[in-house]
Amino acid sequence: MKLNFVRKPIRVAGLGLITATYLPLYVARDAMLGVGVGKTELRQRLHLRDLWTGRWSRALLKLFAVHPNIVGDVPTRQGGYLVVANHRSTIDIALVLATFGGCVVSRADLSRWPIIGPAARKVGTLFVERTNKQSGARVIRAMAGRLAEGDIVSVFPEGTTFPDDEVRPFLRGGFVAAIRAGVPVLPVGIAYEAGSEAAFVGESFGAHLDRMSGAPPTRVTVCIGKPLPSDDGGAATLPARAHEAVQALVHKARSLV
Repeated sequence: MKLNFVRKPIRVAGLGLITATYLPLYVARDAMLGVGVGKTELRQRLHLRDLWTGRWSRALLKLFAVHPNIVGDVPTRQGGYLVVANHRSTIDIALVLATFGGCVVSRADLSRWPIIGPAARKVGTLFVERTNKQSGARVIRAMAGRLAEGDIVSVFPEGTTFPDDEVRPFLRGGFVAAIRAGVPVLPVGIAYEAGSEAAFVGESFGAHLDRMSGAPPTRVTVCIGKPLPSDDGGAATLPARAHEAVQALVHKARSLV
């Protein structure tokens, strides 16, 4: 209990300090690239964003004492691809950004969260209101555009977080975007050690942050699968094939955590 009392203020303050430090530095460096819109400028901006979001993400993982074990190969950055993973914690966002770079698709209310929301908007997070069809269609178009430009987009197609290793049915939007862009889908399985307090389930962001801020160190295993071609069977079978792959990877991650 005493350690929890010490951890909470340090981690909450650290979250604000890290974000308040890294974000202005990134914005300033991005402004130095000018206003060019060619392929070279785009590659430079993506590289710069990945550099800074990677630093920010690794700093948060360290701050909250989340120790990742990455199993499998991160694809060489030769073009865009869609990362699909099961979703167990808010810190999953830092986990996939630190591992793969790129941007993430997140629930719309995250954009209104203190500290995290403004930073997420600045680094190109795509926000979707899952109950709004127009919002969903808009984000699918945006995802397809990003992927076609060579960016990496990570989604959690279960739609929300869950506390166990059962991977729930996948929403189709991300897969439609991958098919439109003609890019592969990379399945990823995430498992936190038993008893971890990282899970975000049925609570407000404030309550989750309070609980996670006081949590002891936790291990998490991230298992990376083989890319799935998006043109093999199309939208009729791609979500199911990805779901099967992610579930197998979650079981593998559980055996290694």
